[in-house]
Amino acid sequence: MRIRTATKWEIAEVSLVPVPADKNALIRSQAMEPEITIDSPPETRVETNTQIRALTTRMNLPVTFTDGLIDREATIEEARAAVLEEIGNRAAPVTTARVGPSGDDPAVIHARQAEAFACRMSGAEPSDAARPYMVLSLADAARDALTRAGAKGVGMLGREELLTRALHTTSDFPALLTGAGNRVLMPAYQAAQSPIKTLSRQSNADDFRPKSLIKLGDFGRLKPVSESGEIKALSTGEAAEGYSLETFGGLFNLSRKAIINDDLGAFGRWAAMMGRAAADTEADQLAALLMQGNGAGPIMGEDAKRLFSADHANLATDGAVPDVEPLSEARLAMRRQKGPGGVSPISVVPKYLLVAADLETGSEKLLTTLAANTVADANPFSGKLTLLVEPRLPDGTWYVFADPAVMPVLEYAYLSSAPGPQLAARDGWDVLGREFRVVLDFGCGAVDWRGAYRNPGEL
Repeated sequence: MRIRTATKWEIAEVSLVPVPADKNALIRSQAMEPEITIDSPPETRVETNTQIRALTTRMNLPVTFTDGLIDREATIEEARAAVLEEIGNRAAPVTTARVGPSGDDPAVIHARQAEAFACRMSGAEPSDAARPYMVLSLADAARDALTRAGAKGVGMLGREELLTRALHTTSDFPALLTGAGNRVLMPAYQAAQSPIKTLSRQSNADDFRPKSLIKLGDFGRLKPVSESGEIKALSTGEAAEGYSLETFGGLFNLSRKAIINDDLGAFGRWAAMMGRAAADTEADQLAALLMQGNGAGPIMGEDAKRLFSADHANLATDGAVPDVEPLSEARLAMRRQKGPGGVSPISVVPKYLLVAADLETGSEKLLTTLAANTVADANPFSGKLTLLVEPRLPDGTWYVFADPAVMPVLEYAYLSSAPGPQLAARDGWDVLGREFRVVLDFGCGAVDWRGAYRNPGEL
């Protein structure tokens, strides 16, 4: 039997009772001197106010609280009582820990078991804390959950009845399956991310209404100050871009037979596929955004023109494969971009080269750092651009993007209360087993054109 000994403690509650549990728990006291009452002269209101201010200042209470006591002409006794009440209201809530019969926190046990099941499904290496639970079957986990929930007669139940009872009671077993599924779904979702997300800015939306983004124009230049000291006001224009969230979802079932047969492999495959499906959905939305208007992108709210157009000076006049000259043309066009007011150049710095799948090998050769024999053979773009490959783009298409943290062009958002794919579960009704649902609230849009350049490729 494990014995725990407290070596450091403090009294949380003391009770005075006529018959104590410990006979040696006594109250020791000694006779006190007789109380002497001395009549003191009555205090003036000024003295009382001074004492109240000193008391509230010592307790770090706000001036408004002090003024309230003085305005109602509280006595010093009333002020002390009000101060004690105020301090009690401001005290931090007591934090309690839920501890099971074994002395362990059930939430910790739940997390370790979920990790162990996820590692069994994905083949990952468990942590030292989760390793002891790797040998548990679904029936073992159901029995443990029912026992920790205080259920009686668990040891007499068969596997089917045990699992059925665990799924239909207030035990942690249903949440254990959902938690394990999330641990498989999220890594698969992260691994299948589109490279377009790398060059996009992430945001959140509070609801499904159109998300409006206001862009302010340039102030231009500071104006000379006249001899009289007059400083002229500067004005700027503004433009709005926007998009809204959409909801995507899918269902899959873990059959009753799979649960009874302890077939975690099927559950893991379903969860991983749903994670990849969520990532593919986001990638399709982002790629479709670039492909609107036969590759010209969406219409911008600032000037009602397509994202990539000659008017925006971010579209190549002659299509070509990625090379030094076309990249130089793209970089020059981005450097010469001006702010929303069309006055000040903003000198956009290229960072990413986004290409279709057929341009991957040639682009890797282009961006590889090589030792040139002559200055003329040197590649000015070696090590300066990061290559991103998106197979959803049409063959031959390539783009140059700036850092989205500096000059964002695309933006995507999740519902602030549910970022990323959300996995939920319930008892199956139309089918025997457990139903799982994955929901994704996602939206994307173009917020500016100045940080990107498009080349349609060779025709």
